[in-house]
Amino acid sequence: MNKMESSKNYIEKSKEMFLQGYLKQIKGEYEKAISLYKQSLELYPTAEAYTFLGWAYSYTGNLDMAIEECKNAIEIDPDYGNPYNDIGSYLMKQGKTDEAVTWFELAIKAKRYENAEYAHNNLGIALERKGLWNEALDEFRTAISINKDYLPALQNINRLQGILN
Repeated sequence: MNKMESSKNYIEKSKEMFLQGYLKQIKGEYEKAISLYKQSLELYPTAEAYTFLGWAYSYTGNLDMAIEECKNAIEIDPDYGNPYNDIGSYLMKQGKTDEAVTWFELAIKAKRYENAEYAHNNLGIALERKGLWNEALDEFRTAISINKDYLPALQNINRLQGILN
């Protein structure tokens, strides 16, 4: 086997371990998911695997480790938006709203982020917590302009408009 074939095998095995980790995670088997994500990363590190490892850690309550793994993802691919949004979400859970805002803004600016509506909605939640209701509404509306069916943003608009009326 030549070096190129060997490299392909590592990448394929890494992808397989990542998928197995994801399947364990959605079943609520977080420790097994963490182990599988780590095995995937040992074979071939990707921003996605680090991000999902962070996500799994968040479900175990280890938000500091979740944040660290997302930072590892950003080191590998600074254009990948998911870890920025995830860090913001973890910081919000820790009550660090001001810090979270920065991370949501970075997620929104990321070149490779398929679900920017999540970051806009999360930024809206952070702004609402800071008492910036009109700015929050703008973010919720932006989320809807990206994905008209994004239910959390629709619910947040309705709830916040009800408060303001």
